[in-house]
Amino acid sequence: MKNKIVLVLVAVMTIFAMSSCVSKHFDEELLVGKWQKGTEYWRYDDDQTGYTWDESDDVDESEAQMFSWTLQGSTLTQKHYMEISSSVVPKVYKMVMLTSTTLVYEDEKIHVRYTFTRVD
Repeated sequence: MKNKIVLVLVAVMTIFAMSSCVSKHFDEELLVGKWQKGTEYWRYDDDQTGYTWDESDDVDESEAQMFSWTLQGSTLTQKHYMEISSSVVPKVYKMVMLTSTTLVYEDEKIHVRYTFTRVD
């Protein structure tokens, strides 16, 4: 009897450990749209391109910086295209929450979390 209890506990702990390693999957259709954090705006288009601008820098949507994006599981990857140097700067984030009104992701390297609200 004691062995059976130990086996059941080991099985439950194994299932719990395996499920905690599984990446969450977010619906990329929820990401498409315009998002705001203060004076900063991010627009994700359904063709996996997007634009970002900050009105505090006197930049509007017509002058926005272009990027491409992918969302796989909980990994959001953005590739920013620099106009001056023609270089591409990749940025990788972990998606924390994505609903029809709220977008939250974090940069795990520098431990910073970004929260946006849908504005369109």
